Amino acid sequence: MHAFGEAREPDVWEVLARWRGEGRRMAMLTVVESRGFTPQKAGTRMLVDAAGATAGTIGGGAIEHEALREARALLEAGGGAITVRKQLTQDLGMCCGGEMVVYIESLEAPPRLFLFGAGYIARPIAALATGCGFAVTVYDGRDEWAAASRFPGAAVHAQDPADAARALETTGADYAIVVTHDHDLDQRIVQELLRKPLKFTGMIGSLGKLAKFRRRLESRGFTPEQVARLRTPLGLPIGAQTPEEIAVSVLAELVAVRRETVPDKGWEEAARARHRRSRVADAKSTEGSDT
Repeated sequence: MHAFGEAREPDVWEVLARWRGEGRRMAMLTVVESRGFTPQKAGTRMLVDAAGATAGTIGGGAIEHEALREARALLEAGGGAITVRKQLTQDLGMCCGGEMVVYIESLEAPPRLFLFGAGYIARPIAALATGCGFAVTVYDGRDEWAAASRFPGAAVHAQDPADAARALETTGADYAIVVTHDHDLDQRIVQELLRKPLKFTGMIGSLGKLAKFRRRLESRGFTPEQVARLRTPLGLPIGAQTPEEIAVSVLAELVAVRRETVPDKGWEEAARARHRRSRVADAKSTEGSDT
């Protein structure tokens, strides 16, 4: 027990939950074997994130220093898992004389998906995204739509989406999708999102809507590089029509981006290709009618 007034060190599992919510990359260090005199026994755990912050301890001293060095190297290399086995006196010069085996595994936080709008398309998108391992947060200013019961597994906020986008703190690993009921609201949200680091910024809309948004964004000082980050029409071109089918196409694009296997042609390119084929077919039909 802790003495009265003494601050309790946060539990490793509490820190793990908080860091995952913050989207941190981290490694878990677990003592899986210990023989002889060692500073900690099997089952002891600690965490280290990619920036070097730690929580918990596996005993301090040379063994912890060596394990943390291995953990940071693992994170820099892109993850995975390794096992570190050390005889404390012989290998590290410690006086304990025992042996410890530490299992180190990288823990990737689930990618965060911020969903602006809670309508008919947002609901199946959130459900599929949650099932695919995204940590989903939904924003909508309409209380009746922003109901937690409509979005199991997601965090739901009855808040103006444009205000939420303005206050949002993001990283380059986050995803955002704009699916509100109002084009002007979409515009305000997109303007906020394009100023922030995001891995993916998408919006439901047509080619005509995209053209209008591009003109407006450029007239308001957004660079071509910023404007190009906006992905719309959203989703892969699978001929989707219902909200559920559209959600499948959207999640297919998100997963492709997450796995870095984005198809060469998205909705815009596919739509333009169909338009070109249609014009060629019409021209051939006209030529045939003249002969």
